[in-house]
Amino acid sequence: MIPFEELDYRPTAMGPLVLRRRWVQAAGRDVHEVLLGDEHLMSSLFVEGERALATLGLDGVEGADLQVLVGGLGLGHTAQAALEQSRVGSVEVVEALAPVIEWHREGLTPLGTALADDPRCRLTQADFFAFLRRQTGPTWDAVLLDIDHAPDRWLAPGHADFYGVEALTRLRDRLKPGGVFAMWSDEAAPGPFLAVLETVFRDADGRTVAFPNPLTGEASACIIYRGWA
Repeated sequence: MIPFEELDYRPTAMGPLVLRRRWVQAAGRDVHEVLLGDEHLMSSLFVEGERALATLGLDGVEGADLQVLVGGLGLGHTAQAALEQSRVGSVEVVEALAPVIEWHREGLTPLGTALADDPRCRLTQADFFAFLRRQTGPTWDAVLLDIDHAPDRWLAPGHADFYGVEALTRLRDRLKPGGVFAMWSDEAAPGPFLAVLETVFRDADGRTVAFPNPLTGEASACIIYRGWA
């Protein structure tokens, strides 16, 4: 049992980045948390949404040797869930914050060095939205995104344009035929963003993922949005 331990602290252009581990009595276990400035980015207390992003996203794609792009590394559970599927050929994870990648290479996260050691997985340090703008032609079978809190709650104002028709159309054109774009959002039910996806993609939905919350004793929920090319 570790009451509280700061595993790493780094100043970044977006604010101080902290990886910490603490004992959560309600859960009866240690929990890893990632904080960026005033933002609580992620906790290993709740990984159901991160994993559902991969499972629900890939459930919507047929075939084998799938090429998957993940936007946002965090504690790594989306990438890990994708790699657990044998039909996935490769996963590239694009993460803006270099220290987050270092945590995985140094084994500071709950997954240890599993992602860094997997030959099917590439960890790329770059701004995801700029990275996507540089790509040309159909490249991926699935793009899985977990960066902002919601389509209207961004970590940085510069992310806002991505959630409009023009940027999403560019993303759609980077998907192979039948490919899927899936995105995690901290919402209890699908919001107006679903209508934007329906404008851009041939089909779209928003799936609610419920999971137990030991802090409240009740269920919490998030949304996985999906759009098919």
